Amino acid sequence: MEDSMRKRLEAVKLRHEEIDNELADPALMDDVQKITDLSKERASLDEPYEAYIEYLKAESDLKDAQEIINSGDPELVEMMKAERKMLEDKMAQIEVDLHAKLVPADPNDSKNIIVEIRGAVGGDEANIFAGDLLRMYTRYAENQGWKVQFLDAEEGSAGGYSYVSFMVKGKNVYSKLKFESGAHRVQRVPKTEASGRIHTSTATVLVMAEAEEVEVKINPADLKIDTYRSQGAGGQNVNKTESAVRVTHIPTGIVVSCQTEKAQLQNKEICMRMLRAKIHDFYQAQQDEARSSERKLKVGTGERSEKIRTYNYPQNRVTDHRIGFTINQLDRIMEGEVDDVIDALIHYDQEQKLLESAN
Repeated sequence: MEDSMRKRLEAVKLRHEEIDNELADPALMDDVQKITDLSKERASLDEPYEAYIEYLKAESDLKDAQEIINSGDPELVEMMKAERKMLEDKMAQIEVDLHAKLVPADPNDSKNIIVEIRGAVGGDEANIFAGDLLRMYTRYAENQGWKVQFLDAEEGSAGGYSYVSFMVKGKNVYSKLKFESGAHRVQRVPKTEASGRIHTSTATVLVMAEAEEVEVKINPADLKIDTYRSQGAGGQNVNKTESAVRVTHIPTGIVVSCQTEKAQLQNKEICMRMLRAKIHDFYQAQQDEARSSERKLKVGTGERSEKIRTYNYPQNRVTDHRIGFTINQLDRIMEGEVDDVIDALIHYDQEQKLLESAN
């Protein structure tokens, strides 16, 4: 094993043991936030720590086997040579696995997400495309066994959505969909185009990790809460009571609204979940900007204005511009079979993080 890698693993081992000692301290019992932070950090170190302990055990066993071989005992030499080969192979495999495990973990990877999709450039066609993206993501979520909960929507006059937000709940949701933020471009003959010309339109996607109350503290005095009557497309499903809720966070200017539930209290609870996620994302973006000279996500900044992907219908092609990945299976992808694109993004990001940590 290279010295640089061993030094990193020794640091992981030391920190893991330090955290165990801190968590065992009775003085920490009342500090819920500190316990939460330490437990999350420990969980992020568990895999490389356990693999390194296994490696050290194999390394010790290999040393013992070599000493027996050097002793020249004819009854044991051949057996220990076979043991040595097995241990060397085991250590080599653990070392390969450790390279992947040492990729810095994203603390948000295990979280649920809130997604916003907006029709952008292209008028009615952009809204229709926003609806197509919504369908793509909900199909993908179903394939993963995740649950989708709609939060708010503004339907387009010709179909689709000028705006739609929803929550996705399940295992490691953020880890899979965190690279979807940005501008998605579609090239096709719009349903609204009579002459059959190919148009280019865009829709924007924003993916935010759900934030817990302990992560984002909101002062009730900083909130402006309005209620209004729910609106339905074409006057349908209009609620005669003021069950819809709009919440404004005055310090940041962030506004969220929800009208999907019949009860005002339920809509308010959903608004607060959306607000926590947006405030967390707002301050996280500021931190990222502050350290941008140190590191920017290699697969993109996640800004709405950044064109990240093109969906070309005439050529049945999808291209992710951040990593130069192209696949001629747009028809499958729009049915929710997005795994190839998502896996390519995750693999690229892991490679970049490994290169960065090595330097």
